[in-house]
This record gives sequence, structure tokens and C-alpha cells, in this order.
Amino acid sequence: MAEQPAQIQNPYWRIACDASAQGLGAIMVKLTSAIRPVLSIARRAAPAAIRILVASQLLAAAAAVWGLLLLRQVLGVLLSGVTASTLIAQLLPSVSLLLVAQLLRVAARAASLSAQARLVPKVRHLADDQILAASLSIDLAAFDDPHFFDRMQRARDRGALHIERVAVCLSEILSALLAVMAASLALLWLHPLLLLALLVAFIPEGWAALATARLHYAGMDKTIALTRHARMIAELATSRDAAAEIRACQAQNYVLGQYRRSAIPLQEHLIDQATVEARTMTRGRLLSMLGLLLTFAGLAAMLQTGWLNLALAGTAVIAIQMTTSAFAQCLRMLHEISERALYIADYHDFLALAAMQVAAGGDKIPPAQPDEIVLDRVGFRYPGMTERIALQGISLRIQAGQTIALVGENGSGKTTLAKLIAGLYRPSIGAIYWDSVDLRQFQTQALRERVSIVQQHPLRWPGSARDNLRLGQPERHDPSDEQLQRAAERAQATTVIEGLPGGWDCLLSREFVGGHDLSSGQWQRLAVARGIFRDAPLVIWDEPTAPLDAKAEHAVFESLRELGRERTVVLITHRLASVREVDQIFFLQEGRLIEQGTHAELMRHSGAYAELYRLQARQHDTHDRHRQE
Repeated sequence: MAEQPAQIQNPYWRIACDASAQGLGAIMVKLTSAIRPVLSIARRAAPAAIRILVASQLLAAAAAVWGLLLLRQVLGVLLSGVTASTLIAQLLPSVSLLLVAQLLRVAARAASLSAQARLVPKVRHLADDQILAASLSIDLAAFDDPHFFDRMQRARDRGALHIERVAVCLSEILSALLAVMAASLALLWLHPLLLLALLVAFIPEGWAALATARLHYAGMDKTIALTRHARMIAELATSRDAAAEIRACQAQNYVLGQYRRSAIPLQEHLIDQATVEARTMTRGRLLSMLGLLLTFAGLAAMLQTGWLNLALAGTAVIAIQMTTSAFAQCLRMLHEISERALYIADYHDFLALAAMQVAAGGDKIPPAQPDEIVLDRVGFRYPGMTERIALQGISLRIQAGQTIALVGENGSGKTTLAKLIAGLYRPSIGAIYWDSVDLRQFQTQALRERVSIVQQHPLRWPGSARDNLRLGQPERHDPSDEQLQRAAERAQATTVIEGLPGGWDCLLSREFVGGHDLSSGQWQRLAVARGIFRDAPLVIWDEPTAPLDAKAEHAVFESLRELGRERTVVLITHRLASVREVDQIFFLQEGRLIEQGTHAELMRHSGAYAELYRLQARQHDTHDRHRQE
């Protein structure tokens, strides 16, 4: 028996497929929930285009009704048996008006398509814009919640695309429904029994569409699980970051095999589901054909008994065919919307959830440079991680202008603590004070303006070198780039920038034609320059030299010393030789602060810090001896 791919846990957001969710009411609720947010976006994105779209389609429907009534007159004249000369005289007015009605329909359809062409891109733009705005406004801690992050990824990657397509479907549905209503009104005008005959033809196909929708929802659970697994492998296989290691390990066949383990069952599942749906639709269409035969038989009987004349019967046939075609188009669009309802729900739910995750703050303005930062018994738990606390019982004090170091083994909570000090996270327990004021009382944006961060893996913005530095303070007024160039000089990044083809205007991304990439050390120098340009009183250095060689590390530390001048600095590093000159060292272990003091004090204490420092020193000496040998 073939090995089955590992199953991803069914997400909480999936559409339930129990018996209660299979009825017409449940399906209509899902369709309504998918249509409502799309209509809301469309109304805000292009209200004028919507008005033109609706007006033009109403005009097309009115022209269709008029055309059917005129067609009856034309057929009446043609079947009246009058002489040729009289026939032309009687036909000319009706045919002329029929031509006008057809021209109106063509013009209205052209106006509708033009309005749709303006509407759809604006809907896509607004949908993307809302996702990005919501993602950028939420609290940083939300990104550490796997459920929230998963929702954001799905809404971003697929929600806007499906909203764009549903907007097109809604336009087509409106056109089809108006066409059905127009033909139905014409039939009602011609003879009320003709409308009853039309319903006989519609009922079977409507039943088939409902049955297909039930089958679609029943298979959605398995489709989601297989699709997510296959997509994750595909994204990894085509990732630039993973490309080198996959090839170095000669793992191409393994990765392809892993993809096929999910892709092939997905393919088989989709084929099976599509086959069952096709059979259901075929039965519905066969029954619909039977309904049409009964309708035409009824027309023949009404014609035979004299209830209808031949001109009226001919007009009814054309109206029934037109209505049947429009009804089928409407069902196709509704079925497509039902397939996309899950992704629209993802999009709508994420926006609602993001609105509750916006970083909350008070109304006070933080000091330009706090004289003292105090942590009082601070604890922190990441969202969604109930099994352990990342930090607990942290109490410390930082004076203005001090350089302090947070050290400890990997996973001890150093970066988390730094983000708490900076106000990027809010403590789950305890409080953080800037000059005796709780951080939660400060305005969020004003607090962020007081902090600059240089990370181990800095942001590599796919723009010019100038854009990468300006990102540190995008709204800072510096029209001549004087402050920007000064920041680059202080960070020793000028030589990096001047060595690029195009200098400050060089595109720093190999993802684009003509783009250029930098080494890790060069990116770090740009990150330091960005931090200097930001000009914030509190600076966080988060493992800024971890991936660098000794020469690059020395250059970056020289830049960091310049950045830290007259500022309060929090240094995070695992290289204890780099922290001997700092004012205070705080040693963390498993989320707890177990030692603090200067380097000399901690070495005399001979605790965990001293033990780790001596271990690193021995490793460094051993490495130097081996290199000399």
C-alpha cells in the first residue's frame, strides 16, 4: 500500500461539511457572506463605475423586452399572408424599431464592459490596500501567533485575487438575472401560461446546481488539506533562499517526490470530485432538456387549440431560449462564487480580526530621551503559547546614556526582553516604566519614534541604496540627502554605496533585472546607517555581527559605537568578548534574569556568565592555535 502524505491539521477556519451545512439555506448564507464584502469594496472603490454598470445593464434588459415585443409584431406580419408590397410597408416600422432595440442592447453591453474594466482593477487595488494597511497596523505580538499569521498569509495571498474574480462574477450575474427577468416579463406580457412553462424548464437545472454545490462543500475539507501541503512544498522548492541548499544536498528528486506525494492524491481527489459533479450536472441538464421538451409540447398544444397564434409561439420559443441561456450563465457564476467563498471569508475574517489587534496606547507623549527605564517583575507569554512563559520575573534598571548587554544561551529570552524595553511588545505580567510612566500610557506612534533597532538579519528593502537608508525615517526632511550621506559616513557605509554600479541609485535586489546584492557585512553597515539616520535615543542591537567574519565584525562594531554615542544602547549578543566594556550586563537563562553587573563583577562572582565566558575564551584560543599550526 502506497505511503500517504503527512496530514496537516485541519484549520479552524474550514467550511463545515456536516449534514446541517448542506441545505439550501446554509449554502445561501455562504454565498451571501462571500458577496457582501465584495459589494462593500466595490462601492468604495468605484461608485461611478457601479452606477454606469447597473444603468447600462438595466437599459440592455429593457431593450431586450422591447425587442421581443417588436419581434412578435414582425413575425405576425410575416405570417399574415399579405402581398409583398404591403408586407414591406408593414414590416418597415417594426423592423426599424427592432434594429434600434438591438443597437441599444449592443451599446448598453459595451458601456457595461467598459464600466467593468474600470471597476475590477480598482476593486483589486482596494482589496490589496486594505490587507496591507491592516497588516501594518497590528501589534507586533500578533505576528508570533501562528493562527493569526496563518490567517494573514491566506488573506494576503489569495483573498484579494478571489475578490477580483467575484466582482466579475457579480457583474455577469446581474446581467444574466436582468436578462431572465426581461424575457420573463415579455412572456408574461405575451401569455401568463408561457411563464409557467418556463419554470418547468428551469427547476431541474436549479436542482442540479444545488446538488453540485453540496458535493463541492462535502469535498472541501480534503481539498484544503492536500492543497496546503502541496503548496508549501512548491513554495519551498522555488524559494531563492532554499535553492542553494537543495542543490548542494542533491535533494531535487526528494523534494519533487515530496511534492508529488501530495499533488498526486490532490489530483485524483479533484478528478473524482469533478466527475461526480459532472454526473450530477449532466442529470440536471437531461432533466432540463426534458422540461424544455415539455414546454415546447405545451406550446404546440396551445397553438393547436388556438390559445396562441404562430407569431406568439415563435416569439415565445426565442424568449425561452434566451432565458435558458441566461439562467445557465447565472448558475455558473453562482457556482464559481461558491468555490471562492472560503477565500473571501478568510479575507473578511482577517480584516475583522486585525481591527482587534491594532496596537493600543495611551494619550501621553513619551520623553525625548528617558532618564531611566525600569522593568518591574515583567513577564511575557507569546500569543498561542500557553505551555510556557517566555520571560518571568524580570526586574532591572537602565540609566540614560548607558550601554547594557543582554546575554545568555539561545532561547533564553534576550530578543523578547529587548522588544519589551523598546515597547514593541507589551508585558503579560508586571510593568515597564520610562521616567516613572507606564509604557502603556504613551501614544504608540510617539513611543516608536524613540527607538531604533539594528537586527541580526536586517530588512533588505528591494529598492535603491538611498531608499534602504531612508527607510529608517521615511518622513524626515532631508531634500539634499545631506543627513543621509552623513549617516552613511558615520556607519562606514559610504565605501559600500560608492562601490555599487549606480551608487546611491543602485537597485539592491537580485529579483529584478539589473539588481545588485550585498554581502551580509555590507547589509549590516547599511542597517547601522539606517539606525543613525533614524536618530532615536534608544538603540537596540540584536546580534548585529552574528553572521560576520572577524574583519566585517570589527567594521560593524565601529559603526555601532558611532550609532551608540550619546544614546541608551541595548546590546544583544552571544559573543561575550564583545560586552566587556559595557556599563551593565544582564545574564538570562530560560526566561529568567539570574545575574547582573559589570564584566569584572560577574567574573569575580564566578557564576553562569563567568563559566560561559571562560568556555568561549578557551574555544577561541583553541581555534587560534589550530590556525597557527
